[in-house]
Amino acid sequence: MADAVVSRHWVYRGLFVALAALTLFLRLLPIGGSAGSFPGPDLLLCLMLAWVTRRPDHLPVLLIAGVVLVEDLMLMRPPGLWTALVVIATEFLRARSALTRELTFLAEWFLIAIVMLSMLIAYRVIQGITFVDQPGFGYVFAQTAMTVLSYPLVVGLLYSALALRKPSPGEVDAFGRRL
Repeated sequence: MADAVVSRHWVYRGLFVALAALTLFLRLLPIGGSAGSFPGPDLLLCLMLAWVTRRPDHLPVLLIAGVVLVEDLMLMRPPGLWTALVVIATEFLRARSALTRELTFLAEWFLIAIVMLSMLIAYRVIQGITFVDQPGFGYVFAQTAMTVLSYPLVVGLLYSALALRKPSPGEVDAFGRRL
């Protein structure tokens, strides 16, 4: 029975890496993106925050850090800055998994929106302090707004396609540990 739990964790980790690779591939495709167009959402961020909120035991911090670091390098962002902010955000949510289990979806969505806006502000402030060139605030804010608005869609897809749901209060895994 314990082998089934361990293998299920590895299956979910593999699915996460595959979905992350797919979203990064789609983001790198040269489609759309004409000057003045509306930015798309950061689906990888939505995926990570939704997954950690739903099942924090499936995604270890090193896996998240590795995936986001590869994304930083592929998108030519300052390596490690966005990775650090995503790790801080996911660990913040992981530490509050018992709280988020009790929240309604609307309250959870509000919490995720605050976390995303905090990440945006921290990223902009740190880039400003280090004098790194930044895209316009309106563009980045619009992308964050689109990411917040796409969060329910990502949660719905995770629930319907992968049956990824929040653990119920008092639920234990095969080892007898509380989730």
